[in-house]
Order: sequence, then C-alpha cells, then structure tokens
Amino acid sequence: MHQKSIYIKAMVNPGGSAQPPPVTAGSLSWKRCAGCGGKIADRFLLYAMDSYWHSRCLKCSCCQAQLGDIGTSCYTKSGMILCRNDYIRLFGNSGACSACGQSIPASELVMRAQGNVYHLKCFTCSTCRNRLVPGDRFHYINGSLFCEHDRPTALINGHLNSLQSNPLLPDQKVC
Repeated sequence: MHQKSIYIKAMVNPGGSAQPPPVTAGSLSWKRCAGCGGKIADRFLLYAMDSYWHSRCLKCSCCQAQLGDIGTSCYTKSGMILCRNDYIRLFGNSGACSACGQSIPASELVMRAQGNVYHLKCFTCSTCRNRLVPGDRFHYINGSLFCEHDRPTALINGHLNSLQSNPLLPDQKVC
C-alpha cells in the first residue's frame, strides 16, 4: 500500500448530545468512532479515511498530536496515522526512492542516508554498484553513496576531512 494523504473534515454531529438520538425507520444517527469504537455523542466529530472519529481519538501514531487540531490533513502508511511532520521524518518528502524515483510500498523495508530514503535494492555504491547492507561502512558525498573500497581518492588523502564515514543502519520505521 502506498502512502495516502487524507483530508480531515470537521463536522457537527447531528446526534451530538447526551440524549440518545431519535430512531426512525431505517436510520440511527449515532456514529461509531474508528479509534475507540465508542459512540460519538460529542457535538463535533471528524471524518477521515472513510470513518468517523472523536476529535480526541484521531491522533498521530508517533507524537500523539490530535490531528483535527493541527491541520486538515493526515497521512497513512505502514499501518500508522501520521501528522505531516512525522510522515516526512519517517518516510522523506516524497515517499519515493532517492535513487530510482519510484514509490516505496508501505510494507517494504528501506535504507536511509542523510535524510534520503532508498529501496534496499537501490542502496548501492555509485562506483561498483554493489549493494550496501547493514554493517557495511559507506560514504555519502554530494548525494552519492560509496562503499568503503570505492570511496573517492580525495577522501582517502584527507582533502575532504570534514566528511565522515557513516555506519549503515537499516531504517526500523519506529517513532
């Protein structure tokens, strides 16, 4: 499943009172919250992802911010509901691989370097094209990845001593 940007619609609840709603032929105006499963008797409710929510229940899976309070959109990916900031922090600006530009499915593990996100198969040395795997040391220079063996000569000679080699860690996609 690809990431989705979801519009949050705030609504006045027609059944929003402490009294049960009137029951008419074939209609019951209580709404059930997709977050907690409870009846929504609040005056206001949110509608997002084809479901109704208490405003207190539609929260970012990472920072727990109430999404109806911080904007009119949220994101879903990897089974999480996210605010914009946490979505960008976890998955990058575009949700696309920095090497090939293709979309990254929500269920796929990724690799990261300097805020960029990559498919596992695309996380390769720019020179020899060998895949970099967890535990490999690599260098990230001007947007390119280099394995320890193929790092640029200037780096070996110390001319780029402000750059440091980075241990490679898989992206765990945790908050």
